[in-house]
Amino acid sequence: MKKMVVIVLIVWGLILVKTVPSYAGVPLNNLEGVGGIAFNPLAYTAGNSTEEPNKHSKFSFDDFLSSKPQIGTWYVNLHQSKIDWATVGIAQTFFKRLELSYGYENVSITNVQDVQKHNFGAKLLVLEEKDYIPAVSVGTVLKHTTYHAAEDKTDFDYYIVATKLIKKTFPKPVLISGGLLSTKGKVLGVLGFDKERDEVLFGNIDVLPLPNVAVGFEYRQGAKFSDFKNADYWDAHIAWFVNKDFSLVAAYVFTGDYKSTAATGLGNGVVLSAQYAF
Repeated sequence: MKKMVVIVLIVWGLILVKTVPSYAGVPLNNLEGVGGIAFNPLAYTAGNSTEEPNKHSKFSFDDFLSSKPQIGTWYVNLHQSKIDWATVGIAQTFFKRLELSYGYENVSITNVQDVQKHNFGAKLLVLEEKDYIPAVSVGTVLKHTTYHAAEDKTDFDYYIVATKLIKKTFPKPVLISGGLLSTKGKVLGVLGFDKERDEVLFGNIDVLPLPNVAVGFEYRQGAKFSDFKNADYWDAHIAWFVNKDFSLVAAYVFTGDYKSTAATGLGNGVVLSAQYAF
């Protein structure tokens, strides 16, 4: 499976590379299909804006479909816990405010089960980004897992997130994002959902040393319940915006000590992603 994923990413990249001065950017489709980075959502909605609506018409189709659809695939190899995690997601923005998304995850847990997880997301941009004001969005993700030992297999996450691209304060553009997540998920919901709900913090920071390269760090606090504790997750990543449609991401991820008894961790590993905007 590892070799197949790597080959697909390389071939896809070679096919889609174009020598054009226009580059893609964030948000990507995250592991659950939502417009964000890897684990976390961003306040920005998915897709690229279309042309200006027809001003001579009372209603333009571009007023409804205000972005092109975008898709993203991820492959996570957590070698310490022997987990292969592959995902594909798609997102589309409507009325320049409402992002709808779907993400499919296949989590192969050696000697346990191949778990499938489905994610149906909705994100609403409530405040547009201005000179000194971040973009702010609220969202929800309906999740369903097939993990055989899960007592509750379906539940909702809710979040609020603010994102700001700072262009002038620092030598290079810096993207800062942070938010609050309410969840019942065990390992992002892969292992099911708890009876309790916990609120946790998450955040991202990315620097763009080049117009088509982003280097960043991502963090998500682990939700804690009476009978189950998630480890904190973080990753360090580099994204290459190959052209206006195609992006590649590589990362190192740490999901907690997989031998720890204090919280459920899955160890560390490598992450690869390919993203395409139509």
